[in-house]
Amino acid sequence: MTTTPRTPRARDARATKALLLEAATDEFAEYGFAGARIDRVAERAGANKRLLYVYFGDKNDLFDAVLEEQTQAVLQAAPLHDGDLEAFAAARFDYMIANPKARRLATWRTFERTEPTEAERAAFGARVDGVAAAQRAGRLRADIPALDLFAIVLRMTESWLGAPSGLLAAAPGDPMSPSRIQEHRAALLAAVRSVVAVR
Repeated sequence: MTTTPRTPRARDARATKALLLEAATDEFAEYGFAGARIDRVAERAGANKRLLYVYFGDKNDLFDAVLEEQTQAVLQAAPLHDGDLEAFAAARFDYMIANPKARRLATWRTFERTEPTEAERAAFGARVDGVAAAQRAGRLRADIPALDLFAIVLRMTESWLGAPSGLLAAAPGDPMSPSRIQEHRAALLAAVRSVVAVR
């Protein structure tokens, strides 16, 4: 099969679109949907504001594009293979620790968007189906519905990152130090193993 080489204009358009999406991710992570400004996104990207509307539509569509890209990034970073919720929890915790921008976007998204994007709906549906399949195969406890079991483990991965500041202050030293993070990670995985184990 022969592929047609991309023209310089097509390459430029793709690069500009990627720059705009990256700038929008930064903007939404910093200011949320309500506080984000299209002018600042264009300025961050070094691009014409008109191109944002050409490539993404309005501000709502741009936010959806950012959320869909983030959904795909988390799916790749934290896959759920054969219903292995412990491996999923470890990978998702590691990803969120390493990507503070993703954490901020997730927080803004929870407050400012009640409707899921199509990518989110599909991703979560597939994960719940994976948990249900693992339950039927006897690899996970089946006395808790798959939807609830996945929801519990998902929130467990955010237990330290989403902890109230007063609780974080109870930790000796820096609550976000590498040693404290590793200590919590070990506790998280032990808790997940206990929660999902076949009864």
